[in-house]
Amino acid sequence: MTSPLRGLLGTDPVVATAGVGLFADALRDQAVAVSEADWQPPMEGTETDLARVMGDPRRVEANATAVARMTASTATLVDVVPAGEALGLEKGSFLHAGPPLTWDRASGPMQGALIGAVLFEGLADTAEEAERQLASGVYEFEPCHHRDAVGPMAGVVSPSMWMYELRDEVHDNTSWCSLNEGLGKVLRYGAYNEEVITRLHWMTDVLGPLLRQAVRSVGSIDITAIIAQMLQMGDEGHNRNRAGSLMLLRELLPGLVTAEGSSSDIAEAVRFSGANEHFFLNLGMPAAKLATLAAHGIPGSTIVTTMARNGTDFGIRVSGTGDEWFTGPALTPEGLFLGDFGPEDANPDIGDSAITETGGIGGFAMAAAPAIVKFVGGDVPFALEATQRMYEITEAEHPVYQVPILEFRGTPTGIDVTKVARTGILPQINTGMAGAVAGTGQVGAGLVTPPAECFPAALASLARAVD
Repeated sequence: MTSPLRGLLGTDPVVATAGVGLFADALRDQAVAVSEADWQPPMEGTETDLARVMGDPRRVEANATAVARMTASTATLVDVVPAGEALGLEKGSFLHAGPPLTWDRASGPMQGALIGAVLFEGLADTAEEAERQLASGVYEFEPCHHRDAVGPMAGVVSPSMWMYELRDEVHDNTSWCSLNEGLGKVLRYGAYNEEVITRLHWMTDVLGPLLRQAVRSVGSIDITAIIAQMLQMGDEGHNRNRAGSLMLLRELLPGLVTAEGSSSDIAEAVRFSGANEHFFLNLGMPAAKLATLAAHGIPGSTIVTTMARNGTDFGIRVSGTGDEWFTGPALTPEGLFLGDFGPEDANPDIGDSAITETGGIGGFAMAAAPAIVKFVGGDVPFALEATQRMYEITEAEHPVYQVPILEFRGTPTGIDVTKVARTGILPQINTGMAGAVAGTGQVGAGLVTPPAECFPAALASLARAVD
């Protein structure tokens, strides 16, 4: 028998290493070829829970079912309706972004948006009166996610606001999102001056009814198809929606120009929608919500189905743990600032828009939109690396949402809590930045991740559910 070691010393060795880089560096100093594996221990303190959850006999099939449902979901715009009608909101009730929150813990932009919503609904005459009412507990507010809706930034929704209504006919689910106000001083960034309130009334009195006529005239619009196409055109679906917004407007225009209304109102509605580069964001978000909603509630599944922020807390929900939230302090994004604003002006992360990353686009599709780095910071290699890194913590590649520069590889989809705990890699999110002081509005845009503690907490809950 020939020895397996025969000839070993006759060739130059190649050494494979994993873990601490000191050994690899020492070998390279001796001119030894090294193949270094990128490995690190799991998140501290997760070893026991990780072993228990990884050993759950339900997990593999449950995750396969979750991502199959997620990637098979559809999203069709079917109507535009007032929030009171769509969500059953009554006067004095409000929705907000992120996990549950009380007024005393609300950040500046969240408090500003709630003050603005109270003024908009005519429940108070001044900001001071609205603030007193909110602080006294007169009004009720709860997360958008608790009603299968989503809201960007502060995400505040009041009964009179109009909502896009999207349907997933495959799984018989519905999701909603408010209309996008544009950029700058807007309610979702916590601004509530007269300009903001006037715009909201115009959106309620003019834009919402015209959009409803348009949708009902042209028929349902395939939002999933638009997302797939915009990824081929340089958008990533969170902070870059230029192509998606124009494609949506193209679909709506025949219905808008023939809608009942004054020519000046129709012209302003078209101008407002066409000038708003984030016009499509408020449809991409509920589309992603429908995908994750389809994957939710599967016993044994470790797939993340919600990532959301309220400006104070960052929260996640997981398919196999039902409606339980796992939270940690929201981090402050790092990125580029508008005008004279700087890091000291930015509020911690806020908004339901991280549902886009949860559904496999946004920060997970940065490689499809390298120009995004001009808006959120970083560089083109970082955008490519970010998407490739997300494959390490996800369960599947989306069959429809594809990245051209990666040979049309599907976007990384289905964040797996166990993979996050094993690798320590946190989901990458692109986001806008709200001013920390109520009324400031947007101060910039940047990059952020969830606080690490959300995932060990979710893992512990999954471990407790293993028989």
